[in-house]
Amino acid sequence: MSEDTKQRLKNPDFLHIETWVFDLDNTLYPPECDLFSQVDVRMRDFISDYLNVDSEEARRLQKHYYVEHGTTLSGLMKVHDLAPKAFLDYVHQIDVSHIAPADDLSQAIEHLPGRKVIFTNGTVAHAENVTEQLGITHHFDAVYDIVAVDYTPKPAPQAYMRFVSGTGIDPTRSAMFEDIARNLLAPHDLGMTTVWVRPGEPGPEKHQQMSHEGADGDHVHHVTDDLTEFLQSL
Repeated sequence: MSEDTKQRLKNPDFLHIETWVFDLDNTLYPPECDLFSQVDVRMRDFISDYLNVDSEEARRLQKHYYVEHGTTLSGLMKVHDLAPKAFLDYVHQIDVSHIAPADDLSQAIEHLPGRKVIFTNGTVAHAENVTEQLGITHHFDAVYDIVAVDYTPKPAPQAYMRFVSGTGIDPTRSAMFEDIARNLLAPHDLGMTTVWVRPGEPGPEKHQQMSHEGADGDHVHHVTDDLTEFLQSL
């Protein structure tokens, strides 16, 4: 590693890092942006139409499949043989215009030496929609999405193995940033340095509580409430 890199990156836990892997939703932007509420409604409406059930039952199934299968989409595919493209296209047609450009985050990411990659359970189109609004798209070498891992979502170990194989990264020289603590278990087992971007206090719903499950485990190396501030501190 060059002297310039060493000077730019002070934290010894990150001196060896060559690849920076970021989750997208509630990680590269804060939960206060509340994009999930739009996705949440669109998932409910899609399920209601697809399964011909009322909104209440659609919402119940939506949350049940998320808890049991990791994502609502996985549940729909396994239980109802859903072809995923229509679902993904529909639920990610959301308005991101209220998100302010993240100039400080952009500068912090720019100063990280090495490769930067997004790994999301969403889609490339969704990631590009969000990162363009944030003004950070140009920093990332690739977006690895749910399609690229053959619709196997995080936290399944197979998703990370496919991600590592597809991107060619060295896990032992990579750092993973995630808002869902349990999604850091598999990266830790692969040798990644892990950072939990804590999404505030958990709400009453199960899917919100799940973001905090396992947060006190050894697989969480670092915790931050502010991604930009954390990256600047490096």
